[in-house]
Amino acid sequence: MVGMRDVAKKAGVALSTVSLVVNQSGYVSEQMRRRVESAMRELDYIPNELARNLYHGRSHIIGVIVPTIEHPFFSTLTAHLQQVFAKRGLYTMLCSTFDVGEGEATYVDMLRRRMMDGIIMGAHTDYPAHFWTSIERPVVAFDRFIGPEIKSVGSDHEQGGELAATIFALTGVRHVVEIGGARSRFHDVADGGAAGVAAEADKAEVLGSHTTFPPVRYQLSFESVLSAAGIRYDYMEIPSVADLSEFERVARRAFERFPDADAIMAPDLAASFCVQEALRRGIRIPDSLQILAYDGTYVTDAAGMKITSILQDFPSIARSLSDCMLETISKDAGVEVDGDTNPEVLREGHVTDEEASMVGNLSHTIPMKVKIGQTTRWNEAIRELLLGSHPQTD
Repeated sequence: MVGMRDVAKKAGVALSTVSLVVNQSGYVSEQMRRRVESAMRELDYIPNELARNLYHGRSHIIGVIVPTIEHPFFSTLTAHLQQVFAKRGLYTMLCSTFDVGEGEATYVDMLRRRMMDGIIMGAHTDYPAHFWTSIERPVVAFDRFIGPEIKSVGSDHEQGGELAATIFALTGVRHVVEIGGARSRFHDVADGGAAGVAAEADKAEVLGSHTTFPPVRYQLSFESVLSAAGIRYDYMEIPSVADLSEFERVARRAFERFPDADAIMAPDLAASFCVQEALRRGIRIPDSLQILAYDGTYVTDAAGMKITSILQDFPSIARSLSDCMLETISKDAGVEVDGDTNPEVLREGHVTDEEASMVGNLSHTIPMKVKIGQTTRWNEAIRELLLGSHPQTD
């Protein structure tokens, strides 16, 4: 196998000169550089990428930790992240904790050993805040609060919940079945669980301030608007988002337990199963039953009817996560961000450091959109509402 010594001999230069050219560091005259590059081409020399990364202290790999890649939300998110990172010369390592039966500690160890440049944490964790800050390596959280010093990105779930409830209220809904994750997530800080940052919860009495999982804000704001409008709602839990069979089971039970319901709000998979169950039962959508999905992934187009969705802006989320990651890497001791991958100015929903340190707050929030489908009724009041909420039409 051709090595740098062979290139140096062919080019008639010192081994150290070849090293400077290969690693793109230090000064080498243009004439000398051309000689080395010509010798590399003639010998079909392929630089050792691992050695080069060790030289620079970079792997150019970003780990993305999610519960399961089978879930359409996480597969959509990781696809967008991979595209954004690739444009910036970075590779994505998928870390799916449920699918492989390994916790995040395995991947954190890889980060500590510099096998990755950073981690995007998008799965539930039982580790306390000091665990994540003690890593002293680039970590960015997605849709969760894992420590006051760690940047976090997510959708404006409070806005999403308000949009969904308002759509139902403006169409005269009387009884809503709300399908979502375990309610224990709503108060995991107050109960001393999850990230172990209960003291932070007292800093702000805001919606969802006693949870490390900001997405519950959509359910809390959704319920708040329904209550103000005098609309009944009942909640049904999906025990685990990693077990996809639960979505179908809970969707079917919703029809059995609440036959009088005239509206359903659910994650994409559950909403899709609800559409299929309603069609099987001969229930007219949207005349007798309206169905709203939350997330707006490709699943909402494959249920037999296009489902109206509160859409998470995946491209913007991915860009913001990438920006935060590159900014964090650039601040990491002894590591610089390459000139062509400098982070853009973070524009979406930026909050102050003090606000971001409060439990339930995200450093950067992305506005949500409405993806118009066939499963909800429409009137002029809703159309006016959507003019100010970034509607998306297909």
